[in-house]
Amino acid sequence: MVNQKVGGWAFILGVLVAIIAGLAAGAVAMYAGWITLLLVVLGLVVGLLNVGDKDVQGFLIAAIALMAVGTANLAAIPYVGIYLASIVQNVAAFVAPAALVVALKEVYNIARKP
Repeated sequence: MVNQKVGGWAFILGVLVAIIAGLAAGAVAMYAGWITLLLVVLGLVVGLLNVGDKDVQGFLIAAIALMAVGTANLAAIPYVGIYLASIVQNVAAFVAPAALVVALKEVYNIARKP
């Protein structure tokens, strides 16, 4: 029960940090490394605590979709593109570690079955 609450708050905090840091990218540029580190740590927590066995496939597909969106040239969109690109980059930094943890847990679960 406590793990679910911690994981839930980690997810909400990670999304909020990704959005706020994306919108304020110019103002927080000197802290970009620390923000990314925070997003990675929150992503690891989410990957460890939030994704159950029945959610693995959907989560990994969603993570792949988010990574694919990150390769789009969003910065070319007038006025809002730079902000969108920065937000998506931050979301990818948040989701990638969670996807790594979930994928490794799934590989382990598959490998240990006789």
